[in-house]
Amino acid sequence: MLASRLAARSARVAAPRMSIAATRGYAEPAKASANTKPPVAVFGLDGTYANALYTAAAKQGALDNVSKALDNMANTFKRDTRLQSILSAPTLSAADKKSIIGELQKSTNVQDKTQTLQHFLETLAENNRLGLLDGVCEKFGTLMSASRGEVEMTITSAAPLDQRVVKQLETAVSKSQYVGSGKKLRVVPKVNPDIRGGLVVEIGDRTIDLSVSAKMARMNKLLSDTL
Repeated sequence: MLASRLAARSARVAAPRMSIAATRGYAEPAKASANTKPPVAVFGLDGTYANALYTAAAKQGALDNVSKALDNMANTFKRDTRLQSILSAPTLSAADKKSIIGELQKSTNVQDKTQTLQHFLETLAENNRLGLLDGVCEKFGTLMSASRGEVEMTITSAAPLDQRVVKQLETAVSKSQYVGSGKKLRVVPKVNPDIRGGLVVEIGDRTIDLSVSAKMARMNKLLSDTL
């Protein structure tokens, strides 16, 4: 697993800790005059970085490559539960960060010809923001969906859903009024044990909360109001 390799490599690093003097700009000069503005608003610090990466990749004509790389990286986060804690460690040295960037790039299975992603990862590392990477992957996906004319549906469950269930939900919603003509539905499954069971479905500005936790909250409110 990636987290195990990162932990092993960090343990072998003997270089002294050092601060990085300058912040690297990861966006090279624009190669095209295409619209580089993010298509929708995403918020939070990870959203700010996702916006910046989108603009940089658009200027380089590298949106598809970067998108594929971040999709693969997001899958790595899902498979490797230790990865987030390693990236968020406050004691990472400059040598640790260099090793981490190398391993992360390998996990993308994408050739970074423009070095847009490499420069972006270096910027995160230099600003001690590698812990935001999982959120950046998610929000960059939102930007790419909007740029492709897709409608995003997030399905949150307490445990990973069977793919047949996800496909059934996708088919049902694709035929509904919430997916406009000529648009494609993009399904983003999420796992949140706090909902205890059931599902929370978000599409556009609409949320359908069928979770056990929501039902319990409604029941508790009914009891408190009655008693």
